[in-house]
Amino acid sequence: MRQFRLSRLFIAVGLSVATTSAIASPQAFMSSRSFAMGGTGVAIAHPASATSANPAMMAADHHSWSDEFGLTLPSVYARVADEEDTIDQVDSIQDTIDELEAAVNTVNAPRAQQLAGELREQLEAFDKDTVRANAGLGLALAFPGKQLSVGIFSNGNLTATVRGEYDERDDAKLAAIENGIFAPGVTNTLDSRGRVLASAAIEAGVSFAHALELNNGDTVQLGVSPKYVQLQTFQYTETVSGFDDNDFDNDQYQTEKSGFNLDIGAAYAFGDEKQWNAGILIKNLIPMELDSAQSKPGEERLTLELNPMATVGIAHKSAYHVITAEVDLTKKEAFGFEDDTQWLALGAEFDAWRYAQLRAGIRHNLASNDDNKGIEEKTQFTAGLGLNLMGVRFDLGALFSDADIGASLELGTAF
Repeated sequence: MRQFRLSRLFIAVGLSVATTSAIASPQAFMSSRSFAMGGTGVAIAHPASATSANPAMMAADHHSWSDEFGLTLPSVYARVADEEDTIDQVDSIQDTIDELEAAVNTVNAPRAQQLAGELREQLEAFDKDTVRANAGLGLALAFPGKQLSVGIFSNGNLTATVRGEYDERDDAKLAAIENGIFAPGVTNTLDSRGRVLASAAIEAGVSFAHALELNNGDTVQLGVSPKYVQLQTFQYTETVSGFDDNDFDNDQYQTEKSGFNLDIGAAYAFGDEKQWNAGILIKNLIPMELDSAQSKPGEERLTLELNPMATVGIAHKSAYHVITAEVDLTKKEAFGFEDDTQWLALGAEFDAWRYAQLRAGIRHNLASNDDNKGIEEKTQFTAGLGLNLMGVRFDLGALFSDADIGASLELGTAF
């Protein structure tokens, strides 16, 4: 019996994808500020984060200390959902298999019969239990200007899921051991398995924005972000007894596709003191699709779709606060053991004279349903803190829900 753990597969998938295409996914990237404000940003993004949140916001009116230059280096976040302690289950199952094999080989009948019963219960409980993780990384540079604002960016995130699949044929094999029928090597014939699905992409591009003043004195900002996108999928299925981490970087389990795409956005400042701002973003105007590989003959191929996504938002702001709401007008279809997502979000920020910011948010998934194949994503709560000391910006964010827990960190500067 190999002494490998399926939990190592989950970790190594992330490393494999990261080393081949950086870490990314079709889920939209969020800055740490956005992360802490419920994922909002279409109507409130600062210049550096506007490259991904809404390029039009680079040309919007900002604080005097952030309207000439913005740098994010870097922004990272991660979140994990593991409702059934799936990874711990995998480790326990592997331990039981090792002990059972040893008992069978030494003809320790009472111990083998006991362990066979325990293993059968563990495998049944493991069926369809899922763990999901997301990790993101982003870099951005922005130069707001009166005539033309320009930004450079590279960002994205990785989504990976691990799921247990119980094979009912194992029930008869383990029942035979419970009845005193021993066969050396029987643990290597167990067909229950772990399945790993991961989707990834990386996007890098430039953003341009321009502000137009209307006859009534209001201002409209327009922005566009041409970019290069690479998609990647990873699908690996292996029995609990035959798992081998040497296959992590095997090309047969990966597929990839790349091409050019485009984001466009607009923002509108209005009110007596331009205290209101509305924004709209359409990401990925050019649809892209990528089929997963087959790690086993006859295995289902899944399709990763990168479709146009539209989001609208509105915000009220002053020198000391921002309150914003936004909603996705389109639904993101799930890939593998995920949930469909379409977020309705609220976010708030309270600013203490530029030096410190307190943030909070909530978002609800309008597309979540009980029929999804993976872990549901329903209502999530967020909070965060920002500090600006000696010209360096430091942002922290946290996320939690019934299923998820996450955190974000960002360093940057602006003037």
